[in-house]
Formats: sequence, C-alpha cells, structure tokens
Amino acid sequence: MRKDKKWFHSISITLCLFFLYLPIIVMVFFSFNDAKSLTKWQGFSLRWYQSLFENDAMMKAVWVSVSIAVIATLISVILGTLTAIGLSKSKRVVRLVILQINNLPILNPDIVTAISLMLLFSAMGIEKGYMTMLMAHIAFCTPFVITNVLPKVKQLDPNLADAAMDLGATPIQALVKVILPQIKPGIFAGALLAFTMSFDDFVISYFVTGNGVENISIIIYNMTKRINPSIYALSSIVVGVVLCVVFMGTVVPYFINKKKERKLNEKII
Repeated sequence: MRKDKKWFHSISITLCLFFLYLPIIVMVFFSFNDAKSLTKWQGFSLRWYQSLFENDAMMKAVWVSVSIAVIATLISVILGTLTAIGLSKSKRVVRLVILQINNLPILNPDIVTAISLMLLFSAMGIEKGYMTMLMAHIAFCTPFVITNVLPKVKQLDPNLADAAMDLGATPIQALVKVILPQIKPGIFAGALLAFTMSFDDFVISYFVTGNGVENISIIIYNMTKRINPSIYALSSIVVGVVLCVVFMGTVVPYFINKKKERKLNEKII
C-alpha cells in the first residue's frame, strides 16, 4: 500500500512539473528554429538571437528593465530595512497601523496602483518617462521588502543594539556591524523579491511611462501583435540567466559550508 502511495505521489509531482515547465521547454526549443513557425522545425539556427542583439529597441528595453530593477531594488531595500527596524522599536498601535497601510499596495490589484500613480504624476505635472517608472517601481517594491525584513528583525534580542553601544559602538556601527548581519537573510529575500517584481512588471510600467521609454514587458506586449521569434530568444536568455543564478546560489554556499567544516575539523584535530 505504501509503495502504491509513493508511486502515486511521484507520478503527481512529475505531471505537475511537466505541466509547469513544458511551455518553457517548447519556447527555448523553437528559439533555435530557422523559421517563424511554432509547429514545424526547419533546422537549427541562431538567426533569432542575432536579430535580438541587432534590434536597438529591444536592447534599449533590456537596459531600461535591468537598470530600473537594480536601482529600485537598492533604494527599496534601504527604505524597507530602515522602516522594519524602526517599526520594531515603535509602539504596538503605531506598528499595527503602519503595517496595515503597508499591506494596502500588496493587496491592491496592480491596475489600481498603476492608475493611482499615473494620476499622481499627472496632477503634480511630472513628465512621464524613466524617472516616473523608477519612482513607481520603488513605491510598489518597498512594501514587499518591509514584509520580508520585519520578521527577521522581530527575532532579534531587543537589547542587542544597546549592548553593542554599551561596549563602545556608535549607533551606526551597531546598525551596520551587529543588526544588519543578523537580519541578512531577510534583506536578501526582500531584495530578490523586489528585483523580480520590478523586472517582471508590466501593468504599472505601462501606465506611468512615456517619451518612448519601454521596458521588456512593454516591448514584448507591443510585439505580440505580430510573430517575432526574437521574443523567444530573449525569454530563453532570461531563463538561462535565472538557472545560472539558482545554480550558483545552490552550489556556492554548499562549497563554502564544506570549506568551513574542513577548516573546523582541522582545528579540532
């Protein structure tokens, strides 16, 4: 009976993974197709990758997406981390009110946030373009960072910073050398989520951009009206980069831990 259950679970997991990853595999496969067809294979070719790198509009969109995602991640991580630390020292009522306000952008549909930001920029007379897209991305990424960092801050001993300052550390040193290393996992998780949300965003970016500034999501949306296999090539490259990052994030810590264990065993011996 147990063998039957294990077999059933294995089949279920396999089917689930097949359902999730089959479209990605098909897309990567046909990105090397010599023709535009998604049904007929007409030979291996890198023509769509060449077309991608020769497409100035698409390369500019990649630069816009990456630069905005990096800058928005850095600023939102700083704002979110400082806010989480400040909330941990606030009164319970203040903390609950601010957390409820922080949850509103997370629970709101993207279209509501997008229209709100568009109206705000229009009312303030701010010309829509790169900076409005960047400010919008910072605004919707910061709440996710706060949500990831705050639980780690709550796990800290509340007297940790005071103890560091009693030993001679300045408030800045206590923050940088004592508190931040302890909440580093939450900061990294918030940064990864913020970067992913920013790089992937379409709805908010579409409403707050202007002056010909387009990110990857917008330019792909505009290209869906006509078949352009360069999109498959771009998406395949993104998948490859993500796989490399995940692989490095799994393998590098493993070898670092092994190295630490080896050094510890040598000291014991």
